[in-house]
Amino acid sequence: MIALLENEILLLIGIIVLALGGYKLKALAASGAIGTFLVGIFIALGFKGYGLLLIGLFFVTSSLWSKYNRKHKENMTDMHEKGSQRDIVQVFANGGVPALVGILAYIFPADYWIYGFVVAIAVANSDTWASEIGSLSKRRPFSIIKMETVEAGTSGAISVLGTLAALAGAALISVASFFLWSEIHFTHALFLAALGVVGCFIDTFLGATVQSAYRCKVCGKHVEKKEHCQVPTQLVKGNVWVNNDVVNIASIFIASVITILFLM
Repeated sequence: MIALLENEILLLIGIIVLALGGYKLKALAASGAIGTFLVGIFIALGFKGYGLLLIGLFFVTSSLWSKYNRKHKENMTDMHEKGSQRDIVQVFANGGVPALVGILAYIFPADYWIYGFVVAIAVANSDTWASEIGSLSKRRPFSIIKMETVEAGTSGAISVLGTLAALAGAALISVASFFLWSEIHFTHALFLAALGVVGCFIDTFLGATVQSAYRCKVCGKHVEKKEHCQVPTQLVKGNVWVNNDVVNIASIFIASVITILFLM
């Protein structure tokens, strides 16, 4: 098994299969498939097949949850800037930090890069599960800033179901890392899961404060798009350059840096 996870030819084949498979299954746009290939290469440099298995676990589970009960999520999808097919920007928003850590681990080998890498994936998985599963809640979420109920899919909002999903998403990645790396002990796994959830809540806080939100001038709906109902929307919150992708990469980066500084 170890030989398979460290065989460079097999790793390259695995990366290509993951990228093409995601494209064929319509989980990735064409640019997203290219981004997935690049991210996979950089992760393989630092963490070989172990890292690919971990980010593959995130990709597969998050894609399945995004497809699950899609009809129920149609209204939420209309609010968001992008659909369920990940483009290259979305791939880098979730995989850019893990790829960067992979490069650093390759150039400057050390155990603490593993921890930062695991937390980066844990944050991405926690946030994705919270969004995709939380949107299925029968109760409306509430804004952590306004402390009032808001429409499902609103950035900066939380729900009980979404919070439980965030915990489960981070736990899955930390448990998997425990079995993949001998350097990760049980106490490490608990800490990494906790940091994954912390990163998810950092994402929620940034979404509630600095992420851009717009109001449609035609239907009055609050969305993340700069255009809705075929007309330009009006900025009502946050900064125009801070979209969901910026918030994702920022929260993942912050949580990973905290982890590396704490455990190095």
